[in-house]
Amino acid sequence: MRLPVSLWLPLALGVAAVAAVAAGQSPLQRRVVRDVLEYFHGRSNVHFLFKERDVDGVIEREDASGTFVQLRLGLAQTTCRKRAPQRHCRVLESRRKPTCLACYKFDNSDVPKVLDKYHNCGPSHHLTAKEIRQRDEAECRAVEEAGKGGDIVYLPGMFAFSRGLPA
Repeated sequence: MRLPVSLWLPLALGVAAVAAVAAGQSPLQRRVVRDVLEYFHGRSNVHFLFKERDVDGVIEREDASGTFVQLRLGLAQTTCRKRAPQRHCRVLESRRKPTCLACYKFDNSDVPKVLDKYHNCGPSHHLTAKEIRQRDEAECRAVEEAGKGGDIVYLPGMFAFSRGLPA
């Protein structure tokens, strides 16, 4: 059975676009995308599987305290339910297409550990609202500052003070 060009051309372009997106990402960016997908599918109001549609607005900065990664992840709803995932889930073009903003700070170890993170997922028009955008920017700045000198954690027993007995 042969598919007409009008059917296989969009499919081929979609596969090529996803492959191109995945090829141009660093390992930390791929890890953030995986983590955001897990977070999104873990929400109780999500009943279908979503696939990565596009990644844009990628920022990756390194400093002495670690690596900061920020990205916007576009998602597309599929035909598969999240409770019964299948291998081949068709993307529903006319359904929900949420966007997630993710900000992560990783340490500088061989296997980078997440120092701090922030996600916000919602309809794409939701993330452009001024109040939400300002909150997102503030949260991402806080994530980027994680692990720097000002974040010293004081634990019990870290300091001991004692007063000697009178002589």
